[in-house]
Amino acid sequence: MKFSTRYDTDSTAEDLFGVIGDFGRIERMLMRRGASVTRIDPAQDPGTGMGWRIGFDWRGRPRCLRLDVTRYDRPERLSMAGTSDALDINIDATVIALSRSRSRLLFEADVRPRNMKARLMLQTAKLAKPQLDRKFDRRIGEFLSDMKDAA
Repeated sequence: MKFSTRYDTDSTAEDLFGVIGDFGRIERMLMRRGASVTRIDPAQDPGTGMGWRIGFDWRGRPRCLRLDVTRYDRPERLSMAGTSDALDINIDATVIALSRSRSRLLFEADVRPRNMKARLMLQTAKLAKPQLDRKFDRRIGEFLSDMKDAA
C-alpha cells in the first residue's frame, strides 16, 4: 500500500532538507512520543548507512522496527528502508526547489506485508484508503511544523 503527499513551504530547499534530515531531532521527537530509539551504527554524520532500532506500542502490543538510511543526497533526496515482524516499509522524501525562497516536499511511504496476518490487515486498510490518505497528509504537515518549531 502506497501513501504519498506533497507539501509546499516558504523555506529554501536547503533549509527544508535540513529539517527532514535532522535525525537527532527526529530521535528526540520519537522518544517524547513514547518510542524507544536505539542507534545501531557508529556514524555521527548523517548519510547512507545510518540505522535505528525503534520500539513502540501499537494497538496494545509492543512492536519493533529496524530503519536504515539507504540514500542521502543532500539537498534533494532522502530514502529509508525498514523492516518489522509483519511489514516492510520504504520511505522516500524528495525536496524540490520551486524558487529561491519556496520549496516542495514529496513524501512517499510504501508498506508491504511480510506475512498473511499483515496481508489481511493491509487488505482491510485499503477499504479506508481515502481516510488514511487524509490522515497521512495531516500527519506529515504536523511533523514538518513540529520540526520547524523545534529548530
